[in-house]
Amino acid sequence: MKMVVFDMDSTLIDAETIDELAAIAGVGDQVAEITRQAMNGELDYGEALRRRVSLLKGLSIERANAVVDRLPLMPGAKELVDAVREMGLTTAMVTCGFMISARHIRDMLGIDHIIANDLATNDGVFTGEVVGDLTEADSKAHALEQLSQKCGIAPQECIAIGDGANDIHLFRESGYSIAFSAKPVLKQYADAVVDQKDLRAIIPIIRDVSQMNTGRTLSQNRRISSKC
Repeated sequence: MKMVVFDMDSTLIDAETIDELAAIAGVGDQVAEITRQAMNGELDYGEALRRRVSLLKGLSIERANAVVDRLPLMPGAKELVDAVREMGLTTAMVTCGFMISARHIRDMLGIDHIIANDLATNDGVFTGEVVGDLTEADSKAHALEQLSQKCGIAPQECIAIGDGANDIHLFRESGYSIAFSAKPVLKQYADAVVDQKDLRAIIPIIRDVSQMNTGRTLSQNRRISSKC
């Protein structure tokens, strides 16, 4: 294993960024319900994302940044990322969330690579439009393929960690997957399930997996040097 790929919302942070932004925009209940349906696989993810972002129209970037500064890390997030780094693995964050928070979390934790959507703005306020490639249910899998190619590794040499339905395709593409405090719909696609809401519980799993070949990786018998 060469890389660990994290989801952000409700994985590296103990919050959903869009729900927090919606709360100060006065549309918290509406957005939270759409989020719940999407993460449980009850609603098409692309449609849900666009509907939620449209409700943020008019929210100022200044107010949004104040919310981002207060986003809480998930318990054990720093310890897990530090441990992964000590194991010699590259770290990445692939999120259907937004750069406004992804950059902040990257800087806090020292993540090597981030891929995220962005919120369109005009004159200092959000327009209600989402910009980026991570807008559909299978977008994270495509992002992993592109990132792996950039780093000179195979997707099967990556460990994926996430919590919601939009991580299903990411789990299928990766070499090993860990469902963390996850929705029931995701657990059936995971190689390991951690229900304890503390990311430190994942450290021994990654340590074990990084020292061995999973069945999927072993069958391909690959040894590709990472460029990241």
